[in-house]
Amino acid sequence: VQLQASGGGLVQPGGSLRLSCAASGRILSINVMRWYRQAPDKERELVASITSGGSTNYADSVKGRFTISRDDAKNTAYLQMNSLKPGDTAVYYCNADLSYSYNYARRQGTYWGQGTQVTVSS
Repeated sequence: VQLQASGGGLVQPGGSLRLSCAASGRILSINVMRWYRQAPDKERELVASITSGGSTNYADSVKGRFTISRDDAKNTAYLQMNSLKPGDTAVYYCNADLSYSYNYARRQGTYWGQGTQVTVSS
C-alpha cells in the first residue's frame, strides 16, 4: 500500500492550489482520509479529515478556505485550498486509515504519503 501526494507548489497570497492523495495497492476500503501540514520549526497539525460517509472536519485556521473531498472509485482524496496566506506555507502530508488484502487476509493500517511542499509568497 502506498499513498502518493501531489499538487504542491509556489503560489501568491490569495491564490489557490489543489492537492491530491492517491492510494494504491490491494486496497479493500478506506475509512478516514486526512491532510496534515508541518511548517518549519512547528509541530505537524491536522488540517482536514473526511470519513467514508463524507463527514468532514477542519482546523479553525482553514475553515471557509479549504475543502476536503474524496473519490472512492479512484482511492483519492483532494484538498482544495483557496485564499491562501503566507501562514499556510508548509509541507502537506496525507494520511489514511484503510483495509487491504495481504496473504488472502483482510488487514488494517494507517499509512502516510511522502509530503508535498506548499509555499505562499509574493
